[in-house]
Amino acid sequence: MEEAYRILQAARAKDRPTARQYISHIFTGFIELHGDRRFGDDAAIVGGVGRLCGRPVTVIAQERGETLSERMRRNFGMAHPEGYRKALRLMKQAEKFHRPVVTLVDTSGAFCGLGAEERGQGLAIAENLCEMMALRTPVLSVLIGEGGSGGALGIAVANEVWMLENSVYSVISPEGCASILWKDPSKVKDACACLKLTPQDLLRMGVADRVIPQEKTFEKQCESLQQEMDEALGRMLEYTGAELAQRRYDRFRKMGVYSE
Repeated sequence: MEEAYRILQAARAKDRPTARQYISHIFTGFIELHGDRRFGDDAAIVGGVGRLCGRPVTVIAQERGETLSERMRRNFGMAHPEGYRKALRLMKQAEKFHRPVVTLVDTSGAFCGLGAEERGQGLAIAENLCEMMALRTPVLSVLIGEGGSGGALGIAVANEVWMLENSVYSVISPEGCASILWKDPSKVKDACACLKLTPQDLLRMGVADRVIPQEKTFEKQCESLQQEMDEALGRMLEYTGAELAQRRYDRFRKMGVYSE
């Protein structure tokens, strides 16, 4: 119980690196692309094209921001529908040009405001889940902080899902879970234990494929991630587009299947 809560606090730490910092250290020549071609540009989702060890890739990330003003501009990493549509547009572009997709997940959840609901928040996320499942190019997702509910899953339907040692991934926030189960938001520690949101729990259940150990420095962390990402994408590119889509589909279909 205490360990799960500690990891949650570490994942939410204000001074931890953001997605843009990971992008600048891992990818070279990154060019950010904007807009969903329907409504506008969502600053909570950063997406574009760069190179990973010389290999062209599409990078899509949830960005919380570093300063208070930037966090407000980026809505604390909680994306609107146009953010998910921008992400999907870039994924389909990557598929067209046979570029692997790397997503960096870091959000407490999709934005649930009135405007987001009016513009089709649920539909936008559902379309991403459906389209990503059939995407004929490699997809690698890395949870670098907090992965909350469908807001995280909206860019994490991947061939492989990795989690940093101090990251979490859950269907609901611990506070929300405590409010529903015990009618008491203060029971956060109990909720953390029930949700099985730690990397070790999710690795054991097959939701995560790999846990990335915490390095001593951020530079060392990025150096390690860069090499391991390149090797993973190299392995994935050995499969055809149809095989990649089928393997991704099979990966998610087997979740929750248990035998006596």
